[in-house]
Amino acid sequence: MAKRKPEEPPKGAPAWQSTFADLMNLLLCFFVMLFAMSTIDAQKFALVAASFSQTFSIFDSGGSSLLEGLLINNGVSQLSQLDEYMNTMGQAAESEVESDEFKEFDEKVSDVQQEMLKQNEELAEKIEEAINEQNLEGDIDVDFTSQYVELTLNGALLFDSGKSELKAEALPLMEKVGVILQKYAESIIEVEGHTDNVPIHTARFANNNELSSARALSVFDYLVENTNLIPANIKHSGRGEYIPVADNSTPEGRAKNRRVEIKIYNPLAAP
Repeated sequence: MAKRKPEEPPKGAPAWQSTFADLMNLLLCFFVMLFAMSTIDAQKFALVAASFSQTFSIFDSGGSSLLEGLLINNGVSQLSQLDEYMNTMGQAAESEVESDEFKEFDEKVSDVQQEMLKQNEELAEKIEEAINEQNLEGDIDVDFTSQYVELTLNGALLFDSGKSELKAEALPLMEKVGVILQKYAESIIEVEGHTDNVPIHTARFANNNELSSARALSVFDYLVENTNLIPANIKHSGRGEYIPVADNSTPEGRAKNRRVEIKIYNPLAAP
């Protein structure tokens, strides 16, 4: 029987050694990557840090702290301050953009208001001409803002004291007012009743608020029944004694405060 030859050892390195070498290579690559990620150009970083310190005073210790190697000790607080600074700068940039947008919006609003003021001035002049043609310049005052043109009628011409029914002698005046308002039937028209501050308490009106509201409603009813104005475009309200135009301590002032205001709103400002 022939003898079996002894097995020859495998050529090359043992299997465990190859595995170990692969592991070492992987670890080497891993640490090289860590080193590459953590490597900083000290000179460039120092320049950047010094720039931030001098310009914005971000770092408490200034650029020297970075050069002296204190960045590691103070890094957390300094990076936190840098992050806070960047956030602040971002918010400031957003605020600046918003500020520019608001400024542009304000400019546009101002331009529109100026145009409305110009239109209402022209409208007020036309109404004053119509009032003069009707010989009503002593009975109606005309004023204007960027929002509306206002016709003010003396309450004594329209109502008896403490009452809300239009006087018979006031009807010709109201007829002429209606003719003027019909030219602006497409506009929003608001009728406001006002009183003086003398208290009133009657069987019909508990206070000046109720009286002023009833007077405004009387003018509203007349306009709806006797003109071609669109009722949906007419508003009425009582403002009582709270918006005086003169001193209530004198009879003349109280007479001016007892009034009816008719406001013709600019189409761009109609409530």
